[in-house]
Amino acid sequence: MADLARMVEALRNPRLQGFGTTIFAEMSALALRTESINLGQGFPDTDGPVEIADIAAECVRNGPNQYPPLPGQPDLRAAVAEHQQRFYGLSYDPDTEVLVTAGATEAIAASIIALCDHGDEVIVFEPTYDSYAATIAMAGATLVPVILEAPAYELDVDALRGAVTPNSRLLLLNTPHNPTGKVFSEEELRAIAAVAIEYDLVVVSDEVYEHMTFTGPHLPIASLPEMRERTITIGSAGKTFSFTGWKVGWITAPSELRAAAMTAKQFLTFVNAAPLQPAVAMGLRLPDAYFAGLRNELLAKRDRLSAGLLAAGFDVVPTQGTYFLSANITSFAAAHNLPATSIEFCLALPEAAGVVAVPSEVFYQTKEAGRSLIRFAFCKKDDVLDAAIERLSNVN
Repeated sequence: MADLARMVEALRNPRLQGFGTTIFAEMSALALRTESINLGQGFPDTDGPVEIADIAAECVRNGPNQYPPLPGQPDLRAAVAEHQQRFYGLSYDPDTEVLVTAGATEAIAASIIALCDHGDEVIVFEPTYDSYAATIAMAGATLVPVILEAPAYELDVDALRGAVTPNSRLLLLNTPHNPTGKVFSEEELRAIAAVAIEYDLVVVSDEVYEHMTFTGPHLPIASLPEMRERTITIGSAGKTFSFTGWKVGWITAPSELRAAAMTAKQFLTFVNAAPLQPAVAMGLRLPDAYFAGLRNELLAKRDRLSAGLLAAGFDVVPTQGTYFLSANITSFAAAHNLPATSIEFCLALPEAAGVVAVPSEVFYQTKEAGRSLIRFAFCKKDDVLDAAIERLSNVN
């Protein structure tokens, strides 16, 4: 109990608000110590297409293994541009409007650091992916949250407008949205675009789960009228091809915004992943059947875990995309005499059930908003999901 109290106190330290790294480290350690099934970490437990891996292996053996060009290898930049045209009708010049990054995390960091100065404000929808707050702080800027209220997580346009001040510089969008699984509707995206245009904001749009939408095709905000010229769009090979450890991502943006992000990247990683870039280029050119298959496989896993959690006594929040779903713990916690707030609940769950989840309150600056919610990752083998469901269904 002393250890539990220490961890809770540490995670509630105001200096850590908005930084989820500590809880992920704690949960991973608990998973190992208790031999729990880890549905907290957001990465698949199987690798992506073997044909992509084969190209990477060949390149490791035979090159390229030296520094690639700063913007990325030309063929990968061409493949990224082809992908944006193929799926969304968006045209980008691979030589001046595409930048290869060390995963989406660096793309986010490079964009924010390049475009923000001390005193600038970045509007962010909460709950929010944990690296956003850290990167905004590194840039010396201020995070201004706009809360998406569970369970529907609908956009409050008035709250968004109310968040804009003369210091507002960027609007950081994530759709499909981690951790909620929300997909912003076309109506919501048009409302966001209208605010960005009216107040001359740059939009940094994190779209790494673009091929994991369950309610219809993905709609990039850059495809809306007057938005291409003010939007940095971010993609991820790690998410799209289930090679999260490769850390290959990209930016598509107008040349001046891409140049700004590239200047910051130069002093972050300089370049990255030379032997992996040809493999990612090949992956982006896979037939449509691959991308549809990824979506359909994850949809089935979402439904499998959702049904199991409902049967176990959780109140499941509908998820429209990504490979995450949220659940309200109130009923389950009361039925099994477990803590009713998400950090304490998630720290107790491995001992009680042998399953790890992530407390949603770490994704908020104002943590009261997420204290009854936890996040599960369903990008796991079916037998792993079934085993987790069985354990949760048999808690004493």
